[in-house]
Amino acid sequence: MAGASFVHLHVHTHYSLLDGATRIKALIDRAKKYDMPAVAITDHGNMYGAIEFYQAARDAGIKPIIGCEAYLTSGDRRQKESVRGKKEAFHLLLLAMNRTGFQNLMRLSSIGFTEGFYRKPRIDKEVLREFSEGLICTSTCIGGEIPQAFLNKDRAAAEELAKSYLEIFGPDRFFIELQDHGMPEQRMLNPELIDMAKRLGVAAIATNDVHYLEHDDVEAHDVLCCINTGALLS
Repeated sequence: MAGASFVHLHVHTHYSLLDGATRIKALIDRAKKYDMPAVAITDHGNMYGAIEFYQAARDAGIKPIIGCEAYLTSGDRRQKESVRGKKEAFHLLLLAMNRTGFQNLMRLSSIGFTEGFYRKPRIDKEVLREFSEGLICTSTCIGGEIPQAFLNKDRAAAEELAKSYLEIFGPDRFFIELQDHGMPEQRMLNPELIDMAKRLGVAAIATNDVHYLEHDDVEAHDVLCCINTGALLS
C-alpha cells in the first residue's frame, strides 16, 4: 500500500538461485515507489547480491538491511550424510545490525560453503554462537526449527528451541516471525507462535516471504521452481 511504513525483512532476489525471481533494481524501485524507508535482502545461504543491493539502495536513498536466510543443521555442520528421520537443514533468518554483524554474516556464509556444504551451504549452532554478535535472528518461515517443531505437534521442543535462540541472541535480537501466505499450516502455526512469544516475552515481527514482485510474476516463478526441483508444470 502506497505511503505505508512497512519494511520488508524477508526478501529473496535472483541470487536465491532457481528460487527467487526478484531483480535488485526492480526491488529498490518498488520500495522507493511505496515510500518504504528500508528494505532487506535475505537470500538462501549466500550473500552474492549484498554489494549490488547496498549500492542500489543507497543511491535511491533507502536504508539497506543486509541479511541471509541460512541453512542450519541440527547436528554438526561437518557431517556430510543423511540421518534417517532427521531434516538435513532448517531455515534461519539472520539480519546484520551493524558492521560487526555484516562481518559475522560473511563468516557464517563462508563457513556454510567451506565446512558445512552438503547439498546446501549449512551452518550449525556452534558457529552461530561464535559469530552471533551484531546479528538479529528470527524464528523464520515454516521451514525454521521452531515452526517445524510445532508442525510436529511438539510444543515443548519448540519452546526449548526458542530458549536456545534467546540464550544466543538475547531478547533484543531474537524475534518470533509471523507469515500468512494462505497456507493452512501457517494459519495453524501463527496462534502457537504468538502464544509462545507472549509466554517467553519475545517480540514478534510480520514478514512476507518475498520471492517475486508482481502477481503477474507467479507463472514465471512457478517455472523457475520447477527447473529447480525437476518437476513438471502439469
